[in-house]
Amino acid sequence: MGIAMPKSLRALIGSALAVSLGLAFVMGLLGSVNKEMRTTSYRSAVGAQKPKKILLMNDVSIAYTDSGGDGQVLLCLHAIGHGARDFEGLSRRLAPDYRVIALDFPGHGNSGSDSQPASGTRYAELLAQFIEKLNLDSVVLLGNSIGGAAAIRYASLHPEKVKALVLCDTGGLGKPDWTSRIFAGAFTQFFAAGRRGAFWFPWAFSRYYGKVLLKEPAREERDRIVRSAYEIAPILEQAWRSFAKTEENLIPLLPRLRCPVFLAWAKDDIVLPLKRNAPFFEKFPSRRAEIFEGGHAAFLEDPDHFEQAVRRFLSEESSIPR
Repeated sequence: MGIAMPKSLRALIGSALAVSLGLAFVMGLLGSVNKEMRTTSYRSAVGAQKPKKILLMNDVSIAYTDSGGDGQVLLCLHAIGHGARDFEGLSRRLAPDYRVIALDFPGHGNSGSDSQPASGTRYAELLAQFIEKLNLDSVVLLGNSIGGAAAIRYASLHPEKVKALVLCDTGGLGKPDWTSRIFAGAFTQFFAAGRRGAFWFPWAFSRYYGKVLLKEPAREERDRIVRSAYEIAPILEQAWRSFAKTEENLIPLLPRLRCPVFLAWAKDDIVLPLKRNAPFFEKFPSRRAEIFEGGHAAFLEDPDHFEQAVRRFLSEESSIPR
């Protein structure tokens, strides 16, 4: 004869099981698609396109595009989960006045994988190798999001190489307080679920990116990024984990920057909100700022305005020789 379990205890256990199962689905521990179904090659469409080049470095192979020419080098660094194709339109607009180079970070586009996790610090290290390998004497760095963080760190370490910075919704400016750590932690778990193959992840990622790249001019690139959801989830997880680390905060480096800085911010950014980041603009010794339409990448979402603003910035800075 068994011992009857109290009704309240049965209800408690049932609730705990329901919550556990729900969390398992949310985390991608249950209800995941098989590896074959999520093994795709969509990220290549987001990266450097033909006639792309491959640069073999000590740590990784980097795919990139180079418009060529004798103009000032504009080296473009994309956001996490994006690729060199982000700058395809900008390159067409600025050539032949500028030599536009755009690379794929490791694990993105058509670049190889990296032995180290994604972070702004790691990307700055790779950027230094890339610039050295291409024998670039001076560059204007255009960085978006984590690309902007890498550009700032590189410029602080190699001021003689950087003529100017164009920072588009750049990472690393906010203080690493408890709210930002919670925010980064939540996104880390979101992308970890994608890495595990959660069946709901592509749908959720599509809804999320509808808020990241808002405007119609960015639709094609947004669609390409969304299709690569499962492929890029592991890199996104790594990067968001790094965003919570104190050593990735760039505020102490900003007063050391010698070059002029153009801060181009999309006004409706939900990832790096203007209201939260604008107070730190004044820490750049030589700066100007302009607000654009869009959610995270003005050069994709507000291309006409962005081209005019960048041309004006570069031409008006007498310290940037042509």
